Amino acid sequence: MSHELNMTRLLSERPRRAVLECGSDELIESVARLLEAGFRLALVGARHDEAVIEIVYLFVDGPPDQRIELRVLLDARQPRIPSIAHLNYSASRFEREMYDLFGVQPIGHPQLRRLVLHQHWPRGWHPMRHDAGPQPSMNADADAFPFAPVEGPGIYEIPVGPVHAGVIEPGHFRFWVLGETIVRMKARLWFVHKGIERLFEGRDLDFALNLAEKISGDSAVSHSLAFVQAVEEALGIDVGPRANELRAALLELERLYNHVADVGALCNDVGFGLANARALTLRERLLTLNDSVTGHRLLRGGVHYGGATLRTLPTREELEDIATQFHELVALARSNSIVMDRFTGTGVLTIDQARDLGVLGVVARASGLHDDARVSQPFVELPASFHRVTRDVGDVLSRFEVRCDEVDVSLRLLADLVSREGPLDVRGDEVEIREGHGTGIAEGWRGAVVHRVHFGPGGILSRVKIVDPSFFAWPALPLALSDTIVPDFPLVNKSFNLSYAGNDL
Repeated sequence: MSHELNMTRLLSERPRRAVLECGSDELIESVARLLEAGFRLALVGARHDEAVIEIVYLFVDGPPDQRIELRVLLDARQPRIPSIAHLNYSASRFEREMYDLFGVQPIGHPQLRRLVLHQHWPRGWHPMRHDAGPQPSMNADADAFPFAPVEGPGIYEIPVGPVHAGVIEPGHFRFWVLGETIVRMKARLWFVHKGIERLFEGRDLDFALNLAEKISGDSAVSHSLAFVQAVEEALGIDVGPRANELRAALLELERLYNHVADVGALCNDVGFGLANARALTLRERLLTLNDSVTGHRLLRGGVHYGGATLRTLPTREELEDIATQFHELVALARSNSIVMDRFTGTGVLTIDQARDLGVLGVVARASGLHDDARVSQPFVELPASFHRVTRDVGDVLSRFEVRCDEVDVSLRLLADLVSREGPLDVRGDEVEIREGHGTGIAEGWRGAVVHRVHFGPGGILSRVKIVDPSFFAWPALPLALSDTIVPDFPLVNKSFNLSYAGNDL
């Protein structure tokens, strides 16, 4: 059957999982048809296998949960592939990433410049290739980063970072300013590219799960769950409904403590320290609760292959008391006219901008998009009361309100989950390692986290591709800052609250 007929059948039958081998000359049309059919590009990953480089494009849609992979095989000696950047903005960044790490050249890319590897990295060395060899010496005489200049009377530059006065990871922000108004901002990341994906290769599953939990510390459940789901799909491991209920509870507990912290931090960025103090007090209570649930304040150790293990679950009374405290915090913030004035109309990201850039999670839903993997790629039965929270203005206030309402949704979902009877320790069957591949998707508190794993001959873990929602959202921050003022940068940045660690893998 021809590739075109296979694609037509896939789009008409809509199978739950499908893999379609695709020639380079068929790629652009295939991607265009999937995008037109409403699928989202969730991941693009490369894998070096001796004389071949395999490129995988993962498209998702739902509900119901549907995932289609396009797979293209390239000659590793001269890997070239048609660029799909003109069809999808996120694809342009995935292509630049592959060019840096694997040397895959996207033909026709509109702006093929480095993304992951800075100018000090030696040219022609692609660290994810198995024939890359030892790392050469860094280039000490590298040119400065080619920022696009902004010129005009009265315009001046403000450089911020990459080292910041705090414990956050490094990122450089370059502002071009006229008076106090930001004309343009460029964010530059990947100062601490850690080679996380390479660290998975050849490792046993215990090490791999431990590593997945630590990709981005505030998203231990999101990343470990997406990774475990990918492994389970690859190895054919069945997961029962009780294990998924426990996993869903952990995911919501992670959402709670992060959203509460963000609500306080947003107030703090406009000088309302009292609300932040209340939020930090509540966050500490939630972290203590987390510790009682899994033995770790960041909820590590709860998710494992084929199951989940908890020590306890919060009671409905505890959740109601937490809800009361949170509602008091929100009322305090909303009663402050300065807070509401600073939030309203600041840092707007329109729905068209959000859609074009492919942003996810809180940022997307605050701009009017509806995607939520809890609904589109569900793994647990949701109560009838569950609903996706959205706003349509896309400003700081919208992102604040989405967080506030999502806390309420999470508390109600948790109340439903803890009322379901069953054991707190659910173990799966012994894992049998074999050749295969799989994907996992979990709606973390920032948005959908996606992992794809590949087990090669002998069941060796040969590739793990990770996509944190921050990868999609970082390019949106400069757009939201356009025509704001310099003092609004910390506020708008915090309203996005993107991950450096999840991005700079």
